[in-house]
Amino acid sequence: MERRCLPMNKILVSACLLGERVRYDGSDNLVDHWLLEEWKAQGRLVIFCPEVAGGLGTPRLPAEISDGGGVKVLTGKAKVYDNSAYDVTAAFILGAQKALSFAQQHQVKIAILKESSPSCGSSSIYDGSFSGLKIRGQGVTSALFDQHGIRVFNEQGMLAAEQYLEILEKTYPSNS
Repeated sequence: MERRCLPMNKILVSACLLGERVRYDGSDNLVDHWLLEEWKAQGRLVIFCPEVAGGLGTPRLPAEISDGGGVKVLTGKAKVYDNSAYDVTAAFILGAQKALSFAQQHQVKIAILKESSPSCGSSSIYDGSFSGLKIRGQGVTSALFDQHGIRVFNEQGMLAAEQYLEILEKTYPSNS
């Protein structure tokens, strides 16, 4: 009997967390964590920046969600504005859709996304006032991933992501 080889569980990571200079200010959010190094060596990582994929340049003006979180943006009940009051909602939705398509193409079940980002925040985002205040909520990409069963962790949740990966590996073992 031929044994079917299942693909390794992939992990989507925000590009800025791996040192790519894609943040609004042209910098990165490089995270030096042994798990990222281990997963990279195993060939598990796929890298993506929803904001750049949505057509926003680098550098760009900072943006925040006004009147809600990512779910409200996806349902048309909230908008994303840059700090000059320009509506960049369409770029954030397009970037989230492209991120989802990319994740599905790679059969991603786990994502490590940048906390507090209007795209990637998994539990907190800025409040929309550009005053530095944070509120509980998800970014647009994080909310879309959540709706499609992709488990999102932030850069502080690497160990929790590792535990979830272990559960996935036991449930859906990889032979490759």
